[in-house]
Amino acid sequence: MKKRLSLVLLLIVTTALLAGCSEFNEPIYSNSKGFWNEYIVWPLVSAITYFKNLLGTYGLGIIMVTIIIRLAILPLMIKQTKSSKNMQEVQPELKKLKEKYSSKDGATQQKYQQEMMALFKERGINPAAGCLPVFIQMPILIGFYHAISRMNNTPEINLGDFLGLTLAEPSIFLAILAGVMQFIVLRTGPAMDNPQMKIMMYIMPFMIMGFGIALPSALTLYWVIGNIISIIQNLFIYKPWNKRKTEPVKSGGAKK
Repeated sequence: MKKRLSLVLLLIVTTALLAGCSEFNEPIYSNSKGFWNEYIVWPLVSAITYFKNLLGTYGLGIIMVTIIIRLAILPLMIKQTKSSKNMQEVQPELKKLKEKYSSKDGATQQKYQQEMMALFKERGINPAAGCLPVFIQMPILIGFYHAISRMNNTPEINLGDFLGLTLAEPSIFLAILAGVMQFIVLRTGPAMDNPQMKIMMYIMPFMIMGFGIALPSALTLYWVIGNIISIIQNLFIYKPWNKRKTEPVKSGGAKK
């Protein structure tokens, strides 16, 4: 049931994204028609413009909207992060269950699934918790790209500069900064305890840098601010400094 729901959500998000892809280089106005324009792009444009008028630059407007969005989804992100942390802590018990029910026959595997789900329920782990924040953030991220691209193609709007960077053009500096921030996010999160996720620690930052070099720096600024918030979140939840203190010191035998 959960897989079907995830598939339906993915199809809805994909359809919405594809519906707006053909208009990314067109101007955006309050009377622009279509679900994507009316409920994703224009609200983002309006919010960025509101804070630009309030604070003086589109850069500050983007930062404020990013903070508001991340605060709005913070409960989901915290739940996802805690679920990932609990999942790491329960790995030894899952390994024991796999050894206990190593037989591949249907009855044994059904019993394994039942005990695994009971263990998840006991520890407050939701295996699907990691999907929802992704489903929510994807339209926002693509919407930001559309909003910024279309603002840049609207004659009445000039994104201007922020800290010496032209927001409508790519910035190598911001791209590198976004990659570094992504590395720190993974370094302070659950990837450190999961050999498979450690691969992401070295791939994701370079992917973010690549996107940042090709996309407008206004969007890269969204990644940088979002990653800073994620780092703060990880520091409070995972407390990596405590973990380093409690790690046993490896010592070899005495040399003869």
